[in-house]
Amino acid sequence: MKTKKITFSALLIAIGVMAGSVIYIPVGVSKCFPVQHTINVIAAIILGPSYGVAIAFCISLLRNILGTGSILAFPGSMIGAFVAGIIYKKTNSYLAAAGGEIFGTGILGALAAFPIAKFVMGKKVAAMFFVAPFLTSTVGGSIIAYCILKVLDVSKIKSLRNEA
Repeated sequence: MKTKKITFSALLIAIGVMAGSVIYIPVGVSKCFPVQHTINVIAAIILGPSYGVAIAFCISLLRNILGTGSILAFPGSMIGAFVAGIIYKKTNSYLAAAGGEIFGTGILGALAAFPIAKFVMGKKVAAMFFVAPFLTSTVGGSIIAYCILKVLDVSKIKSLRNEA
């Protein structure tokens, strides 16, 4: 079963790197990637929070290596995937998981991006600067994920989460 989880993770990473590098909305010094947030919600629901965080990290890392991402992708995507996974685990609700992604990325991830932008990137930004662009990205991606999950019957796929 672990092989299935790793294979599905690799598929989500590939989609995130390829589609996520093409589909983005530039907002200020950050790039908003709705595909990343779609994948965060789907991974959190199907595979759980630890896999969701690992997938978000891999996508962010590969996008940075390829020059199509920003270092700001790390805090937002990883925190969002974690919160979405934890909330789904407790509620078993797609909508709650999408809300967790929105809160985790749009608020917590945006606040975590501030010190990175200020001290690592040398940008002069306010503490709340990233909230609007991160929310823009995560709301769109979370809505897309919710729609995909409602259209597809993932009950058989969700078994990946509980095994291994």
